[in-house]
Amino acid sequence: MFKPTVGPIIGHTTTNHVRIFLRGEVKKHSPVFAGIRYRRAGDAHWSKGLFVALTPLRDMSDVIALNNLAPDTAFEYQAGWFSTMSPVHTVETVQELPLQWPKEIYRFRTASSKTNAARGYVVGSCRYLRMTLGVPSAPAKGDRIFAAINVLAEKSSPPISALLMTGDQVYVDDLNFLSPDREFKEIISKYRAAFSQPHIQKSMASLATYMILDDHEIEDNWPANESAADKLLYKNAMAAYELYQASHSPVHELLPDGQPSRELKHYWYQFSNGDIEWFVTDSRTRRTLSADDRRILDAEQEQALLKWLINSPARVKFVVTSVMFYPDRKHHGDDAWKAFPEQRLRLLETIRTHKIKNVIFVSGDVHGSLTSRLSHSEDPDFEVHTIVSSPLCNSALLPYAKASTFILDQPLVRTAAGDYHHQLTSHVVSQDNFAHLVVDTQHIQVTYHDADGKALQSISIALRSDL
Repeated sequence: MFKPTVGPIIGHTTTNHVRIFLRGEVKKHSPVFAGIRYRRAGDAHWSKGLFVALTPLRDMSDVIALNNLAPDTAFEYQAGWFSTMSPVHTVETVQELPLQWPKEIYRFRTASSKTNAARGYVVGSCRYLRMTLGVPSAPAKGDRIFAAINVLAEKSSPPISALLMTGDQVYVDDLNFLSPDREFKEIISKYRAAFSQPHIQKSMASLATYMILDDHEIEDNWPANESAADKLLYKNAMAAYELYQASHSPVHELLPDGQPSRELKHYWYQFSNGDIEWFVTDSRTRRTLSADDRRILDAEQEQALLKWLINSPARVKFVVTSVMFYPDRKHHGDDAWKAFPEQRLRLLETIRTHKIKNVIFVSGDVHGSLTSRLSHSEDPDFEVHTIVSSPLCNSALLPYAKASTFILDQPLVRTAAGDYHHQLTSHVVSQDNFAHLVVDTQHIQVTYHDADGKALQSISIALRSDL
């Protein structure tokens, strides 16, 4: 067996279930299979191998789910791919072959079953990796920060429950001004390069990794810049996104055999860790730009989000939106929630009138990191926070955001029932960085780290109780 050409990537992880993405390679006239075997850390014997047939239709990639695992347990696993000379082999018959597994052993941990256990998360976005003639230029620059994430993950207590990548995991449009990539082959080559660099590969092979797209997975400021000639681009970009980012997410329901369905109804999804829940929105592909009904989230998604906010018993509710919920930018803000004020106000009024506590909006996009607090002039019980983490690796062509980038001297919204006021609760980080979140019973501790792992600043967000 050979090491995966991309992956393995640990995806959606629960107390007893984990999804693992991996990719092999085409072998002419020979069936190709990928497999995984696993064991509890410290055990001597491996499980029976789980296998899947790989096809060019999915770029020789697939996802294998492991089920009936023990909670809060460290596991080891091996992953690889191989081809057979016989065209009649199936995923059942290859289990009997005397396979030589790759030597590398990876590790992951299932989620804790303790409802109120402290949880750790790493959040980041906008990881630029320039490609020239299909080859990454200075790849170490785009991979460097993941070495720091790996060091943090190895020593972090509580352990990291998930790595949240909130948009622009790849820049499909990095050469739009010169030679735009539109073909599927060109786009997936960027995913292969971006996800196979050594440090990010190590991160994703051990940390439950959740992703959602932003504009650069398609084209800058999509769909505002969409043209009639972009239909092929969108089709190919989303096909690549579905394989490399959505395939290992919880958006795919499990079939009776315990493996993820291929059916994909939408890109937004939810997941939970004890009494902490996440709603990861698709704030990019379901936009309506018409003047009479502007939406950044489609109606179905908005209703699902509102229903979750109102009915979920979660103590802490994180809402991921790849573009900023607030504060608004002074310039170039029409790509974010600033341009969809009616829908934003509906969300805020729902949170306020239903007295929903501990709602945190998490985003990236702006190439600057910050935390801020939103309050209401007439409702002292209302409070919402935002955590922004961006970029993991900036392009030399793009500026970093700073405090003067944002509108901070006026209310976010004025209404007849009162005004929504916001204020920064941190400095604005204007360099490559990632956020480390620790959620305990009373606080969310947000620490921003630079590309070498050095802590830049730490902010404590107090959580409200129902008592």
